[in-house]
Amino acid sequence: MDTVNYIALAIPVFFLLIFVEWALAAWQKRDVYRLNDALSDLHCGILQQTLGVFTKAIVFGVYAWLFGAARLLELSSSAWWVWVLCFLLVDHQYYWFHRISHESNLPWGAHIVHHSSEEFNLAVALRQGAFQPLFSWVFYLPLAWLGFPPLMFLACSSFNTLYQFWIHTRLIDRLGPIEWVFNTPSHHRVHHGCDPKYIDKNYAGTLIVWDRLYGSFQAEEEEPTYGITKPLASWNPLWANVHYYADLAHLARRAPSLRERLKVWLKPPAWTPDWAEDGPGEAPARTPLSHGAAGKYDARAPRGLVAYVLAHFVLLVGGTTALVFLAGEMSLGQRLLAAVFVAWTAAGLGGIFEAAGWALPSELARVGGVPLCVLGAVHASGAATVVATALAGLVFFGASAAWLLRYRPFFQPRRALASASSPGAQTKTTTPA
Repeated sequence: MDTVNYIALAIPVFFLLIFVEWALAAWQKRDVYRLNDALSDLHCGILQQTLGVFTKAIVFGVYAWLFGAARLLELSSSAWWVWVLCFLLVDHQYYWFHRISHESNLPWGAHIVHHSSEEFNLAVALRQGAFQPLFSWVFYLPLAWLGFPPLMFLACSSFNTLYQFWIHTRLIDRLGPIEWVFNTPSHHRVHHGCDPKYIDKNYAGTLIVWDRLYGSFQAEEEEPTYGITKPLASWNPLWANVHYYADLAHLARRAPSLRERLKVWLKPPAWTPDWAEDGPGEAPARTPLSHGAAGKYDARAPRGLVAYVLAHFVLLVGGTTALVFLAGEMSLGQRLLAAVFVAWTAAGLGGIFEAAGWALPSELARVGGVPLCVLGAVHASGAATVVATALAGLVFFGASAAWLLRYRPFFQPRRALASASSPGAQTKTTTPA
């Protein structure tokens, strides 16, 4: 069954609107974007799309199988009311998936990626957890059982996601009566706030009526403090996807019984066990704090390395796009190799901003490996192609290595991924350009 990746098709529009928001904010002299934070957001989105190459077919296949084997009704795709009903039910189920993702540690570990930016802008909309789809799909299976066709479900689910892009902005204020029914930037700013009164509010996707109905609505009052109560303090998208699970595993290892270990993974994020003698600081508890005193995490790199990151980010976007759209024509081994390089690149570019000691050798190894992989892909394309590719790869490696080694003193082993050794530490590391 052919499916359309509406989210991937919309990526050029996403980038255009991010640029428009950045330009408008600059014109208004508002600090809405930081390059390091925005790139971290986009790297997280790239990882989710990459993992989706391997998981979407399985998840969608389960829906299609249940629809074919056990549907109760024969619902026609040509009836407008079926589309409306499908969209409403998708939005309703999204609300409950989203709410439970905040109320249980296991799915929160996947969803926390989306909340870990300390900014709020359109780039944050693309900051998605790579593992989140592994938890969300089960909430939509009742629609397959009721009889909503798979392609109809896929379209409604994609449009529900696309709607949520525009509500990640600080540049749009209140929208009057529209806010009685629909989710808006004001409502969603509340959802991203880590202030006590804003935590775990406004779970809606498209319609805010679900929050009003189920008692989780909160109107925006003062400007929220964005982020999570235990700051990530890292630009590494791999760490962003696993840091909370690392905290949970550390806590679970100290649990006195199997029952208590299970509680660690299933209880709400604010839960702190009695047996955690060193207190909630070791547990993944969401103790409210203010980012104002310590400042936002803001590790930076010199301008020359920023240019290097941007150049390789463009290549990363191109490679990821090719992987997403050509995955069906690639072998499993080719997809896995491409996915490894995507993740490796995203982590390395984040590590450069952090001046992580591992980032320099990692990047040198990566830029040396890229030409070898390309050569392997074209080895049967004729001698002329192989020679041209080898020369281009040599130039690519030489230029990238020289670019990096020029800034060798910037990379200090003692600063290697501070967040990995101290995931909860909030730091502000600024390197002059």
